[in-house]
Amino acid sequence: MKKIVIAAMALGMILPVAAQDTYESGRLLDQDLNGTARYVGMGGAMEALGADISTISTNPAGLGLIRHSQVSASFGFVSQKDVQKFDNLGKTNMSFDQAGFVYNVDFEEPYLNFAFNYHKSRNFDQILNVADHQLSNASLNGLTHSKYMNNKYRLYYDERSGFVGRASDGYRAYTYNQFDDLNVNGLYMGGVDDEGTYMDYNDADMYNFDRAHRGWINNFDFSISGSQNDRLYWGVTVGLKDVNYKGYSEYAERLNRLDENGSVVDAGMVAYGDDRHIKGTGFDVTAGIIVRPIENSPFRVGLSVATPTFYDLTSENYTELCNRTVYADDPKNGDMFSVAEKYDFKYYTPWKFGVSLGHTIGQTLALGLSYQYTDYGATRNRVKDGYDGYGDEESYTDEPMKRNAEQVFKGVSTLKAGIEIKPVPVLAVRLGYNYVSAAYDENGYRDMSINSLGAMYASTADYVNWKDTNRFTCGLGFWAGRMNIDLAYQYSVTNGVFHPFQAYDKSNVINTADVSNKRHQVLLTLGYTF
Repeated sequence: MKKIVIAAMALGMILPVAAQDTYESGRLLDQDLNGTARYVGMGGAMEALGADISTISTNPAGLGLIRHSQVSASFGFVSQKDVQKFDNLGKTNMSFDQAGFVYNVDFEEPYLNFAFNYHKSRNFDQILNVADHQLSNASLNGLTHSKYMNNKYRLYYDERSGFVGRASDGYRAYTYNQFDDLNVNGLYMGGVDDEGTYMDYNDADMYNFDRAHRGWINNFDFSISGSQNDRLYWGVTVGLKDVNYKGYSEYAERLNRLDENGSVVDAGMVAYGDDRHIKGTGFDVTAGIIVRPIENSPFRVGLSVATPTFYDLTSENYTELCNRTVYADDPKNGDMFSVAEKYDFKYYTPWKFGVSLGHTIGQTLALGLSYQYTDYGATRNRVKDGYDGYGDEESYTDEPMKRNAEQVFKGVSTLKAGIEIKPVPVLAVRLGYNYVSAAYDENGYRDMSINSLGAMYASTADYVNWKDTNRFTCGLGFWAGRMNIDLAYQYSVTNGVFHPFQAYDKSNVINTADVSNKRHQVLLTLGYTF
């Protein structure tokens, strides 16, 4: 054990504006394969084939191929494999996924369509379990200690002894996180000596972790599209997004101590419970074209581009530490300490670029292939900075977090392939494959020592470096007059590596955990053409 002199600053000084750290914001980057059952059954590879309302958010030119007005709605179930129920979140949950319409204005030439579509672009429902993993020469309160020893911050506040150390400037260090405050005040194991107030730290030998994610990103898309000479199709979509994310996690460590004989013995458990809610809105614009380069051929080529999504968000948390160590006043029930903060920030996602191919053979076969690229490293956390002389809100890029995002994130490629076969005019059989490359560098880590507002508001230190995603889909379509019924099944798997916190010393042994997000989805779409 070692001791550190505690410099003081009250955590209660809540700044009205801030940014968020790279891994927390990264939750908003991924998109599910979701929409109509036809779109999902084809693996999403319909950007050049078109004639499906779900292309409104990927290549709206696909709506230009629609020749009749239509309405549709989609819903189903999502089930996660290989996890245990946590925080009353079950493994299987119902989801309402899509509802929209296309209104066709038939001028004979050119055609013109107006459309609106709602779809759930991100279903956050997910459980993460990690049990009985080893730690050696490491702990979360050891990370707090290491940050101080490496001059990563100088400002502490201790509830029991009051203000001590250097707090004369009146500011809280950006590198002083919320979990640092809990460790300083909740695991206070020191006293006062000739050097001042100090706190010991303890290593841990084991940890457990559970988290339940809930919520959604809802897309509300408004589009205008059309066609010219049945050779050129175009479309523009303005998208509005509603974010509602809630995550609750529990992280526990078993601490060690030295007894009077110098032997390592059990010092008890410490647990951190974190409840975080992110909500807000965003908007983007997507534009695309589809062309038939050969007049007498149905072969089509599509191009699309999407602006960043400009998010305006609020994040708030309530985080508790339960100290059931031998140092607690009440080791049996645990000493409780808590922090709570709320802040506003802006977040800008990267541009997206897409190219797609589509081909049909008569009325019996359709083939689609799509590729999209986006540079996740170009994401930007932005700090709100008040208002200008005209009353417009101003913000600036969180530069330290920008550099961290460029180190953690990579360019992401999405490949989609799909086939639809109609053995008879009223029945369609579909198969699809959807691949998304890894967004996280395998050596990336959640750096809690960054001199950034985003790091300062962190109440947890865990992170997952998710790998690539593979999605396999199939589906059926039925027509009965003007009514269509479509079914789709999707199996997706994303593996990753869980870290309870960053390594902070060469002697640390922090056993990571292999985790996965394996999901089944069953989707039903009801549609009507008029």
